[in-house]
Amino acid sequence: MRVFVLSVLFLLNLFASDDKLFECNKIFQERKDELLLELDRIDEQKQSLQALKSATEELLKRKKRDLDLREEEVNKKLKEIKQREENIKNMLAENKRVLKELKSTKMSKLAQTYSKMKAASAAQILSNLDEKEAVSILNELKPKTVGQILSKMDPKKASKLTELLVK
Repeated sequence: MRVFVLSVLFLLNLFASDDKLFECNKIFQERKDELLLELDRIDEQKQSLQALKSATEELLKRKKRDLDLREEEVNKKLKEIKQREENIKNMLAENKRVLKELKSTKMSKLAQTYSKMKAASAAQILSNLDEKEAVSILNELKPKTVGQILSKMDPKKASKLTELLVK
């Protein structure tokens, strides 16, 4: 009987081990299934991230191309503006030169007119002009003619014009 009891105990223990073994296998299988689901989820996220990365890189490339094109356009316009500015500066310089030449020619003609006048008449007219204009005209005349005109003027006016001529 003792052998029988031992045999029964052994068999019970064996069956209990099988249940534990079966239960462990079941737990491992469930855990394996969970891990496989987690791996699938991670793989999907990885693919989503890769797609997002690719889309972002493409968007950045497109934006860079757009910026490069705009920069090129801005540089072209800036170059055009600088060229126009240079042209305007050249035109202004030319206009100043021509204006100076015209004034000089005008003064020369005016000076010729005064040099052909009698000294007394020229002195009377220059006495009534603005001092700066009178000095400009006298500057264009020959020194001999200036002397004749100043000698026919009022001494105070002649001295004032002489001071301005010296300056």
